[in-house]
Amino acid sequence: MSVNEALAARRTCRTFTREPLAAGVLDSLLERARRTPTAGNCQGVEFLVLEGPDEVAAFWGSTLAPEKRRSFPWPGLLSAPGIVIPFGLPEVYLDRYSEDDKAASGLGGDMADWPVPYWLTDAAFAAMALQLLVVEEGLGSCFFGLFGNEEAVRERFEVPGSARSPGAIAIGHPDRDAQRPSTSASRPRRPAASVVHHGRW
Repeated sequence: MSVNEALAARRTCRTFTREPLAAGVLDSLLERARRTPTAGNCQGVEFLVLEGPDEVAAFWGSTLAPEKRRSFPWPGLLSAPGIVIPFGLPEVYLDRYSEDDKAASGLGGDMADWPVPYWLTDAAFAAMALQLLVVEEGLGSCFFGLFGNEEAVRERFEVPGSARSPGAIAIGHPDRDAQRPSTSASRPRRPAASVVHHGRW
């Protein structure tokens, strides 16, 4: 499958079967996804991998209150047998940009010196690559934000306090008979002429 084919085939899957993932499939996917670019080749993206009923239930127990679960619009999302959360580690970037070949950038002192927090940018690159690799593997995925739950996830799974995540990726076997597209799926794609600006905006 080409990258073009994977992009065309990728769809957000919000309803999964309870079929477990094959042994080692998440590690195999992450071995490839972690090869995405990072600023200064600092490789400051790490992954929290939650697999199997107990670990996945611990995630939802930390992020979805029982009273909200009854009205949660995507109950099939909770059936995904795996969740991967990429985290960018700011201190790795600060250390890398304090090294001799990067010190002139002025980015090695403080997180506030970075106009764009590349630890989040690079974690998002890895998240996108992982979703395309999931397509190639014949599985489904759903990327969703942690929003106000990031701190709860850090505490529950002992993630370093400085680590930041763009969101989580649920991975599993799509329940193709129960898929219900979101209302956003009906929005037409904007034409290329309105989003690609040649020469000037």
